[in-house]
Amino acid sequence: MPEILLTTLNAKYPHCAFGLRYLFANLGDLQPRAELIEFTINDAILEVLDAVVSRDPKIVGLGVYIWNIDPATRLVAALKQLRPDIVVVLGGPEVSFEVDEQPIVQLADYVITGEGDLEFAKLCRPLLEGVQPAAKIIAAELPRLDELALPYDFYSDEDIAHRVIYVEASRGCPFTCEFCLSALDIPVRQFPLEPFLAAMQRLLDRGCQAFKFVDRTFNLNPRVSRAILQFFLDRMRPGLFLHFEMIPDRLPESLRELIVQFPPAVLQFEVGVQTFNDQTAELISRRQDNEQLAANFRFLREQTGVHIHADLIAGLPGETLGSFAAGFDRLLALGPQEIQVGILKRLRGTPIIRHDSAEQMIYSPAAPYEVLSTRVLSAADLGRLRRFARVWDLLGNSGNFVESLPLLWRDESPFWTLWRLTDWLYIRLGRFSGIPLLKLTELVFEFATTEVGDDADELAPAMLRDYQRGGRSDTPTCLRGSLSVRQTSVRSEEKPSLRPPPRQSRHSTSSRHD
Repeated sequence: MPEILLTTLNAKYPHCAFGLRYLFANLGDLQPRAELIEFTINDAILEVLDAVVSRDPKIVGLGVYIWNIDPATRLVAALKQLRPDIVVVLGGPEVSFEVDEQPIVQLADYVITGEGDLEFAKLCRPLLEGVQPAAKIIAAELPRLDELALPYDFYSDEDIAHRVIYVEASRGCPFTCEFCLSALDIPVRQFPLEPFLAAMQRLLDRGCQAFKFVDRTFNLNPRVSRAILQFFLDRMRPGLFLHFEMIPDRLPESLRELIVQFPPAVLQFEVGVQTFNDQTAELISRRQDNEQLAANFRFLREQTGVHIHADLIAGLPGETLGSFAAGFDRLLALGPQEIQVGILKRLRGTPIIRHDSAEQMIYSPAAPYEVLSTRVLSAADLGRLRRFARVWDLLGNSGNFVESLPLLWRDESPFWTLWRLTDWLYIRLGRFSGIPLLKLTELVFEFATTEVGDDADELAPAMLRDYQRGGRSDTPTCLRGSLSVRQTSVRSEEKPSLRPPPRQSRHSTSSRHD
C-alpha cells in the first residue's frame, strides 16, 4: 500500500494530470512509497473516496483546479469525516491565491501555494516521520528548472496510446494581461534544452504521436523554438501532431522558414488574440500589435498548413457588444480554422479585480467564476453571448459547415447573422447540447432559406458537401429537392496523406472562412 497517494479529478479521461507527474518525478527516495491515481469530475465522489481509502495512505496530495474545485471539496470533506488521520495536502492554481476564504482549505491539513514540484517532497518527509510542520500554508519557492526531474517517463503506455501528452519547454510569461494567472509568473524560465529533447525522443520511441506544449509563449525565444521545431521536423512521421501556444504578433523569419516545411495538419497554433479593442487592451495591460498579428495570420493561412485555433474573450472591461462583434468579424476575416469564444473568468489571484468598481464587474461566486454583467454589457447580453459561443462551436469550430456558413452572411456581418441564428435556434430548441448533425443541418438550411433569403439551389450542394465531409453517404431530406441526381452523390475531396485529428480534418478542405 502506498504511504503517499497523489491524485486529482481531471476534466475528462483524455486529460493527464501533468502537475502530479512532476510531483511524483521529484519525490526522490520517497518515490517507491508513492502511487499516482487519477479520476475525472464525472466519477461518483463516493467511488473516488472508496478508491482512495482502500489504499490506506498516510498522505493524500490533491491537485485543485478551477474545473474540479467543487467535487474536490466534497471529496476532502468526506475523506476527513471518514479518515481524519489521513493528512490531506492541497496544491494547484485554485488554492494558490485567496486561500483563507476557501472551504476546501479549511478542511485540508496543508496547502502548498505556487510551484510545488520540490516542496511537496520536503513536506512529506517530516510527515512520514510523525513530525507535523507548524505552518498550514506553505509558499513554495520558485524552483530552478535545471533542478527538476522531468516527468515524461511517468506517462504510461495507456497514456501515450489514448490520452493527451502534455509537455513544456518553459514556464512563465513576459506579459501582464490582467485576466491571466501567467501575468504573475515573470520572468520566463527555460528548461535545459538537451535533457528536454532527450525526453521527447523517448516519448517518440514509445510511440507518442501527439504533443501538447503548455508553454504560454512558445515563440518568445526563437532560438529555442527553432531547435524544438527542427527536432520534430527531422523526425517527421505520419500522424505526428504538435500543439503550441503562440504570441500572435511575433513570428520572425527564422521561425517562418521552418514552419513552412511542415506538412499540413502537423502543427496547431493556439493564438491568444483576446481583443481587438485598443482601449480595452490598455485597460487590462495587454500589449499587442494588431497589424503584425494580421500579417502573421495571412502568412500562416496562405503559405503553411498550420491549423490556427484563435482565442477571443467576451466580457473584458470596457468591451461593448458592438466592439466585440467588430473584433469577431475582424478575426474571422483573417481565416483561423477555429475561434474559441470564451467568457471572461475571474481567476483567483489575477489583478483584473482592480476594475470591479469602475467597470461594475459582477462575477459568478461559483467556479468557473464567469462574468455576469459589466458597465457596458448587461446580464442579458452576456447570457446571449454564452449561447452565441455554443452555437459558434457547433457550427464554426466543429468544421461541419465550412462551406455553407459563409453563404449565410455574404456581405453582412458574420457576427450579427450568427447572433440572429443563435436567438432563432434558442427559440426553436431551448438548448444547444445533444443535437444530431442531421437535425442541425436541417435547422441551418431552414434559417438560411426562410430568414436570410439564401437561394436553396445554391446553398444545398455546399451543405451536402459539408454534411458528407465526415464520411456520411446519406442525403438530408431537406436538401433533396434542391439537388440534381449528380449532386446527391457528391463526396468531399480526398483527405491529406497525413491525417490530423478529426476536428482539424473537417477544416482541411476549406482554406478561408471569409
